[in-house]
Amino acid sequence: MQKLGVHEKLELHELLTFKTTCMTKTQAMLPLVSDSNLKNILQQDVSGGTQDIQQLKNLLV
Repeated sequence: MQKLGVHEKLELHELLTFKTTCMTKTQAMLPLVSDSNLKNILQQDVSGGTQDIQQLKNLLV
C-alpha cells in the first residue's frame, strides 16, 4: 500500500470527523422518529455510515 501524504491524511481525518458527526446526529434523532419509512432510512444510514467510518479508519492506519 502506498503511503499517504500529510495533506491526504488531513483530508481523510476531516472526512472521518464529518461522518462521525453525521452518525451521532442520526443516532440521536432515531428514537425521536415516529414515521416507519423515515426510521428505516435512518437505520440504513447508520449501517452504511458505520461501514464508511471503518473504511476511513483503515485508510488512516
